[in-house]
Amino acid sequence: MIPFEKESLDSKSRRALIVHPDMVSLSQSALEHRLNEAVGLGLAIGLVATDSHYFSVRMPKPATLFGSGQVDQIRVMMTEQEASILIVDGSLSAIQQRNLEEKLDVKVIDRTGLILEIFGARAATAEGRLQVELAHLDYQAGRLVRSWTHLERQRGGFGFLGGPGETQIESDRRMIRDRMAKLRKDLNHLRKTRALHRDRRQRAPWPVIALVGYTNAGKSTLFNRMTGADVFAENLLFATLDPTMREFSLPGYDKAILSDTVGFVSDLPTQLVAAFRATLEEVSAADVVVHVRDISHEASDAQAHDVRQILADLGVSAETGEGPPIL
Repeated sequence: MIPFEKESLDSKSRRALIVHPDMVSLSQSALEHRLNEAVGLGLAIGLVATDSHYFSVRMPKPATLFGSGQVDQIRVMMTEQEASILIVDGSLSAIQQRNLEEKLDVKVIDRTGLILEIFGARAATAEGRLQVELAHLDYQAGRLVRSWTHLERQRGGFGFLGGPGETQIESDRRMIRDRMAKLRKDLNHLRKTRALHRDRRQRAPWPVIALVGYTNAGKSTLFNRMTGADVFAENLLFATLDPTMREFSLPGYDKAILSDTVGFVSDLPTQLVAAFRATLEEVSAADVVVHVRDISHEASDAQAHDVRQILADLGVSAETGEGPPIL
């Protein structure tokens, strides 16, 4: 168990128990970091953890991920702490999520769903909202079997050749695919517009500097201090979602452009990486990338490793020399 300071709660519906399935035998400090980060992710959408625990999961159960004894332990903790939400700091399949909800009779959300909830609450621009919706639909498409209650219904066909008609779940999946196709088309249009803006900036004699780093490392605070802007900067994970650019004075140049970007996090959902790729391209198109780190954080080295890994996935790597230099 990882102790932490308890906070007053507004209602029972905001009380959440956090559990981390340790499947790779992490060190004690790494486990504490993951649990503390999960507490912060919950706080970012107004959930307050009643407690946080990790469970050693050597053989993940296909039905529930956790063993039956561990599920019983979780049920007891949920009851004792009057928590109504279980946050699993890991990935759950649709079946695992549904089975845990049925066994525990509470709302269950995994790490991917939690991060998607945060992004959905924070998206402020039209592009940000489109990206979040695309990521959410991609995530939800594989969970229709869990979240929809009318799966056995069928829509009758017309005439004798129509057959029994498509099932409701097939219709729902088709509508999701159609919506995702439209979102990708809209985002592609915005991507081209963003590319034109980048080309215009590159023709100007002003360098572009992109701030990158782990979420809540202080990028927005540094951005505001250097540019005099008033970008939202709070001690919250993912306080910044939509990228912001401002000019500032730089010795030796008329001016320079500073870019504040969304923070990274370990195990960033693949749906978000794909949906936000157009936005993250601003990093690879910059003249210089400044990696902002919170050295006072106990997991600073691990966070830096996660940031470098995501940058490498985006084609920016100090080791291989790809992309702009990283400071």
